[in-house]
Amino acid sequence: MKRHTITPRDGWQRTVEEQGLIYPLTRLPDGTLRPYWDESAYYSFSLPEVEALEEVVEELHAMSLAAAEHIVARGRFADLGIRDPRLAELVAESWRRRAELPSLYGRFDLRYDGTGPAKLLEYNADTPTSLVEAASPQWFWMEERFPGADQWNSLHERLVAAWQRQGELLPPGPLYFAHSAGDELGEDLMTVAYLRETAVQAGLDTRAISMEDIVWDRLSERFVDEGYRFIRSCFKLYPWEWLTTDRFGPHVLETLDNGGGTGTTCWIEPAWKMLLSNKALLAVMWELFPGHPNLLPSYLDGPRELADTTGYVAKPLLGREGAGVTVHEAGAAPVLRDEPCCYQEFAPLPDMDGNRVVLGAWVVEEEAAGLGIRESSGLITDEYARFLPHVIL
Repeated sequence: MKRHTITPRDGWQRTVEEQGLIYPLTRLPDGTLRPYWDESAYYSFSLPEVEALEEVVEELHAMSLAAAEHIVARGRFADLGIRDPRLAELVAESWRRRAELPSLYGRFDLRYDGTGPAKLLEYNADTPTSLVEAASPQWFWMEERFPGADQWNSLHERLVAAWQRQGELLPPGPLYFAHSAGDELGEDLMTVAYLRETAVQAGLDTRAISMEDIVWDRLSERFVDEGYRFIRSCFKLYPWEWLTTDRFGPHVLETLDNGGGTGTTCWIEPAWKMLLSNKALLAVMWELFPGHPNLLPSYLDGPRELADTTGYVAKPLLGREGAGVTVHEAGAAPVLRDEPCCYQEFAPLPDMDGNRVVLGAWVVEEEAAGLGIRESSGLITDEYARFLPHVIL
C-alpha cells in the first residue's frame, strides 16, 4: 500500500459529475470549497495484498454474523439500546428468517497501513454511503489514467447479480427506492439512484420516492405512495433507528414484513441489520473472539484497561460521519459518557503524507466486493473527509 501524488485530469469535476458523483466538492465551515473527490493523489496495492484483505473482510463478515446470532440467542438487545420488547422480538424474528429477506450490502471501515493486520473500526451495514464514487468514477479514472491496470472493484457486477438473485424474495409489485428529501448534499439521493439503476439492470420493476412522500393510509392500514399505491417492498437509505422511532414508527412495526404476509412492507435493508449497524457489535465481537488479530479491544461498560494502556475512542452506539466520537489518550482519567457508547482501543489512523487514511471495504451479500479510500486531516473521519481512488499495480 503506497500513496502517490498525480496531476488531476483537466475537467475532472465535470467528468465525475457525469459519472454520477454530483457532490464532488465539500464546503468547509469557513464557506470555502475543497474537492471531496480528490484525484491529486491515489493509492496503489499489490494483488496479494488485496487478496489478503478480501479474506479478512469475509472473515469479519462471518464473525459479525456470529455476534448477531449470539445477541439474539442471549437476548442482549438492551446492550444495543433496543429496549422496546416488541421491536426486539421483530428484530429477532427478522434474524431467524433472514434467508427469506432481501439483504444487499455493507461497508467495513478498516485501519490499515500496509504493514500489519487490518483492524476493524466499525461496520456500516444499514445505510452505508460513498458507494457511488467507489463503484463508478474511480473505475473510469483507473481506465483513463492506468490502462490495463486493475482495481479492487467488482461492486457494479455484484450488485446487479445480487438483485437478480434477491428479486425472487421480493413480494409482487414494484420495488421502491427511497431517500430523505432532507439530504442537502445529494449523496443519499445519488446512492439510491445508483442502486436503483443496478436493480433496473437486473430486470426489476422499480419506482423512486422520497421518505417524506411515503403515506400511511389509515383506511387500508398500509404504506402507500403519492398515488395511494401499496408499497410492498422498499429499499430505504434511512436508518432503522429513525424508521422505528419517528411518528410513523408504530405503523412500521405493525406492518413489518419478516417473511411474507399481505398488508405488510418488506424494507431493505431488513430489520436484522440493526444488529450489525450498532457499535455494540464491536464489543460483542471482542467478547466472542478475544485477541483476534483483526479486532480492537472494545467494551460497553467503560474503557477498562485501555484508559491506562493505549487510550481509547468513545463511540455512540448509533451515528454517521464520526458524529459524537471522542478520542482519549492513555493516562487521562476515564470519562464515562451519559449516552450508551462503545469504548474501543485507540488505534490512530495511519499518517500518509500528512493525511489520515481509512479503508472502506465493501461486502455485497456474503462476498468482498470493492474498496473506497477516504482521507481526513484529523484522527476522526468526518463529513469533511476526501475520497481518493486506488489501483492494483
